[in-house]
Amino acid sequence: MEITGIHATPGYSGFFFDDQRAIKQGAEHDGFTYEGEPVTDGFDEIRQAGETIIVDVELADSTVVRGDCAAVQYSGAGGRDPLFQAEAYAPVIEGPVADELEGRDATDFLTNAELLEEMEVDGDRLHTAIRYGVSQALLAAAAEAENTTRTDVMADALGTEPATEPVPVFGQSGDDRYNNTEKMFVKGVPVLPHALINSVEKIGANGETLLEYVEWLTERSQELGPDGYEPWFHIDVYGMIGEIFGAPYDRDEVVDYFAALEEAAAPYSVQIEGPMDVGDRADQIDAMVELREGLAAAGVDVDIVADEWCNTFADVRAFVDAEAADLVQVKTPDLGGVHRSGQAVRYCEGTGTRAYLGGTCNETETSARACAHVALATDAAQVLAKPGMGFDEGYMIVENEMRRTIARRERDRKQTETDEVTGDD
Repeated sequence: MEITGIHATPGYSGFFFDDQRAIKQGAEHDGFTYEGEPVTDGFDEIRQAGETIIVDVELADSTVVRGDCAAVQYSGAGGRDPLFQAEAYAPVIEGPVADELEGRDATDFLTNAELLEEMEVDGDRLHTAIRYGVSQALLAAAAEAENTTRTDVMADALGTEPATEPVPVFGQSGDDRYNNTEKMFVKGVPVLPHALINSVEKIGANGETLLEYVEWLTERSQELGPDGYEPWFHIDVYGMIGEIFGAPYDRDEVVDYFAALEEAAAPYSVQIEGPMDVGDRADQIDAMVELREGLAAAGVDVDIVADEWCNTFADVRAFVDAEAADLVQVKTPDLGGVHRSGQAVRYCEGTGTRAYLGGTCNETETSARACAHVALATDAAQVLAKPGMGFDEGYMIVENEMRRTIARRERDRKQTETDEVTGDD
């Protein structure tokens, strides 16, 4: 079935763009916003409304499917593409991108997605958010044209066998790290709470505030969780352990702190995302290798998760090849096309590194559902609940999309078996 039209409509995403550099340099909260001047190119305020481009793809039978362009909350930081401004980029989608894709066979998802991935306009590759959103629509178009699920289209493109159970969902609490986490305990969320530990105030001058929080997680999970509940604690510290301790990261002081985190979380497992941010990929890899080796030598069983400076497919490969992390976040908007996220998850197969299919609170329900299909197609280690920071909505969107897809695939399988027995086409 032919692609007959592509349309782009600027809209809002599920959260906000934040100038991470300004926040790390000490910008103070002013209610929901921040005081001070932005320091990252493109920002007019330290916190400003998140934007998306709604991409509608028309097919020859008049069907319209959708994808949403999105960029991470901390756009322009850590080696990412610049701040995504929808009004500026919508003409690119309705112009050069539409010219390239209209008239192509919608069922040829991988070829279409790779064409988009390699496309250049005025000598520059398309912004990652454009590749992300348009590829979601291409995935949906292929599924519609083939009357199948997006999971199956992605699995066929990647050569995988989809998961038969929902991938563990990782809930993110935002700054409401107590109330939202209690919601997660009641619902039995398998991986939680993210916790947004992005300042010295939140971690404590010596890490004591985070330790107290982890102790609370352990106690409260046992009080509120369902029978047999064994949560996996995943906390993003935004490089703050590096801020309060500094290098080298294999010395006793740092290792002892991770041992204290392990003890506070017992009997549950804990993984720490972004323990430090040292300014570039090579140095970040070296620092994380140093930390992993120090933890291993001391027998400390805390996993570390790569986030900062692990943005592109090449970055994921570099972290995996260096054995710099127990888990890498595949940050879906930063990878570009959704198939590239799937390929990054697959790259972790057979290594000592697990793949966390992540993303950002600053996405939309459309991009979140698309990622649920990537997670199922690749059987990722975990997948982020998104968008937004309210938890419930994002968890519902991602978990329910996986459940309904698994149920549909099972119905389709049974119908195929019936047709084979009866000889029906």
